[in-house]
Amino acid sequence: MADFDTIFIGAGPGGYVGAIRAAQLGQKVACVEGRETLGGTCLNVGCIPSKALLHATHLLHETHENFEKMGLMGAAPKVDWVKMQAYKADVVAGNTKGIEFLFKKNKVTWLKGWATIPAPGQVKVGDEIHTARNIVIATGSEPSTLPGVEIDEQTVVTSTGALTLAQPPKSMVVIGAGVIGLEMGSVYARLGTEVTVVEYLDAITPGMDAEVAKTFQRILAKQGLKFILGAAVQSVTKSKKGATVSYKLKKNDSEATLEAEIVLVATGRKPYTAGLGLEALGVEMGPRGTIKTDAHFQTSIPGLYAIGDTIAGPMLAHKAEDEGMAVAEILAGKHGHVNYGVIPGVIYTTPEVANVGKTEEQLKEDGRAYKVGKFPFMGNARAKAVFQAEGFVKILADATTDRILGAHIIGPAAGDLIHEICVAMEFGASAQDLALTCHAHPTWSEAVREAALACGDGAIHA
Repeated sequence: MADFDTIFIGAGPGGYVGAIRAAQLGQKVACVEGRETLGGTCLNVGCIPSKALLHATHLLHETHENFEKMGLMGAAPKVDWVKMQAYKADVVAGNTKGIEFLFKKNKVTWLKGWATIPAPGQVKVGDEIHTARNIVIATGSEPSTLPGVEIDEQTVVTSTGALTLAQPPKSMVVIGAGVIGLEMGSVYARLGTEVTVVEYLDAITPGMDAEVAKTFQRILAKQGLKFILGAAVQSVTKSKKGATVSYKLKKNDSEATLEAEIVLVATGRKPYTAGLGLEALGVEMGPRGTIKTDAHFQTSIPGLYAIGDTIAGPMLAHKAEDEGMAVAEILAGKHGHVNYGVIPGVIYTTPEVANVGKTEEQLKEDGRAYKVGKFPFMGNARAKAVFQAEGFVKILADATTDRILGAHIIGPAAGDLIHEICVAMEFGASAQDLALTCHAHPTWSEAVREAALACGDGAIHA
């Protein structure tokens, strides 16, 4: 008899959610985690603490920019960085303790320590070997770095160090114009930091709908972020005052430097599988350090599975959660499934940016005939009332069937609004289905309906 039915390695969004679901389905489950707290990167040094800082600094921005317009008079608050950091820590602690409670409630055993897999069906934690019928690797990812750039998490930092700086710097260079770089850049720009974003490609947010990316960059520039695009970073050299970033412009090979107190390296993430012993086991690997799996998340070793950031697909917490639930259901003899065509992405700046499904660029590349329904938040009464009328909702639908193929939102609460469209796409709905659905007034979600109307005879308020 094995000690457990299933052992999950890693207690991030994929591992802890999968472990809880497996326990709910009647399995005896353990989850290995070496951190002092559960939740993985997302809850401890990623999604949650960054959202706390984004929220706090957004409110600060509102006091400076919009309070007086609403008749709220008086001096804007001063920033107590130590208290803001304590607020962030409280938010993190509340969430991680919540997972501990859920583990106890669902009888999931927390094996504290770092895992290795000495043989199929075995997980070694410390000096003890635990056996299981199934093992699920959910060890997540770590920040990617640039060749020759030394990270010290004090002057040259990843997102982890950027969350815990001793104080807001006067200047910051962000290398990489992806989600993490723009979110953390926004936080510090609101705190008065001079932020310059250096991106290798010729546009920000790689892979995003081009029209949205262009609008997004324009709005962020208005908020004070500076952009240097098409620039290849050559080196980062620390100095007494901070660091010097050397880069080369791809268009003409000209070289230049930037001085900053802090350099944030936000060039993406890579799977974290070091120390598990996968090579010795003979696990077949995929491109860019991912673990190769079949349609049921099983690796080349029977009984060994992998999910989340360790396998192919977008490195998103909610994608890992879906895979965690799916693999738990598969191991319980059910039909776990993830619809990879309907996984939303969100950037939590102000305005928020959200997307699901295909971009216009992808549809053109596929040669698919489509139509566009677009509605600006300038035509939305609720958005205008709260000074968030920049941006738009764009819905892409099949030119013949009207079936929704994708959606892209830049504007207030975009990260919440996108899910109405996700549900519609999951049911194979048409743009007309959305257009015929009554939406409460005044809400931001009316902009979604108007964009759906624009796929047909036309929006009402545009």
